[in-house]
Amino acid sequence: MASALVIDGHPDARSLTAELARRYATAHGDARVLALRELDFDPHLRFGYRERMTLEDDLADAKRALHAARTVVVATPLWWGSVPAVLKGFFDRALLPQQEYRYTSLGLPEGLLPARRGRLLLLADTPWYAAPFTGLPAQTQVARNTMRLCGIRSVRTHRMLGVKDAAPERIESWLARAASLGRRDGIRDGAHDDPRTGTAASASPDLAELTAS
Repeated sequence: MASALVIDGHPDARSLTAELARRYATAHGDARVLALRELDFDPHLRFGYRERMTLEDDLADAKRALHAARTVVVATPLWWGSVPAVLKGFFDRALLPQQEYRYTSLGLPEGLLPARRGRLLLLADTPWYAAPFTGLPAQTQVARNTMRLCGIRSVRTHRMLGVKDAAPERIESWLARAASLGRRDGIRDGAHDDPRTGTAASASPDLAELTAS
């Protein structure tokens, strides 16, 4: 199993979100990209927690990867203040009580994932100057109420705002940043023996072919 798991929560493989996930994983050197759009699973928690649904093979494999990873990264756009339905559905189905989290006798949540470090790559068309007024609720939802609740104690959020109107140079800087974070985490996770080496970043895509987020 890979030492880092990168969860790509965008439905479109041509998106900037997907490219950021790929850049991070390639630079890390021992990371797996879990593109949720490629998984075959029912995203609906049809019975709530009253009745347990049978796990599809892809979902069972994803849960094994989650429990094996030292670092977990979630890459997602912000849509309607939240995340894409496929990512929310993955959280609903894959993160289960007594498996990824539980509650103590005092009613406090206790995370069961072994990873202690994580990152949230959050993209939004919202410009930076509007964020204090609109808020970024997906950051709280994913970083605090999902990743940290499941045991990933240290979660760093990297916000890329104003994506829709971003110049090519700005987009390139975000891609370079994802690769830099991947290399740094790869060194920490033992994927590289020498900090000066590592898997080279993938070739730059045609930025015009990337969807907005």
